[in-house]
Amino acid sequence: MIGFLRGKVVQLLADYCLLDVGGVGYRVFIPTLTRSRLKTGEDAMLYTHLSVREDAMTLFGFESQEEYQGFQMLISVSGIGPKVALGILSSITVSKLFQAIHGKQVAVLTKLPGVGKKSAERMILELKDKAAELDGAEGEFEAPAEEIGSDHLSDAAAALSSLGYSQAEIASVLRRIKEPVSTEDAVKFALKEFAGRKQ
Repeated sequence: MIGFLRGKVVQLLADYCLLDVGGVGYRVFIPTLTRSRLKTGEDAMLYTHLSVREDAMTLFGFESQEEYQGFQMLISVSGIGPKVALGILSSITVSKLFQAIHGKQVAVLTKLPGVGKKSAERMILELKDKAAELDGAEGEFEAPAEEIGSDHLSDAAAALSSLGYSQAEIASVLRRIKEPVSTEDAVKFALKEFAGRKQ
């Protein structure tokens, strides 16, 4: 329905932005990678998906066609809705996601927010061929996908989620941790970052 929006970024929040398009402010939910590329006060163009339900109409936006196509493929899987798809794309790049799908790496997929074993198996079953087609060369998926963080980071993410932080906020901070750390140190680092953003 709405292919894309072009306008000025008025406000950036944890998982959505306000985009001024000709004097109309659109609330557009965005993944972490797209958020990192937007700047308040600057113009942006987002490829959009409009989710229509009985009780709500929600816009999801993506800075690149790759993310947009990845989102469309994810929501085509039974049991995966737009918000879960957005959380997935906030936790892993599209290329690594499809490496995991093509490599049938259930253990990698189940580390993603909102994805259990059954959902991971459905993703592999329904998207394996599409993932190869999207990339354009099946051979590019031969290398195994790296794990989505360590067990310590997964535990830290769960702890932060229980404190009320969104998946987008958590992913944006934890992905900055390069060296192996304990769960406690990862949580402390994240809380310090969140506190700094509020100042």
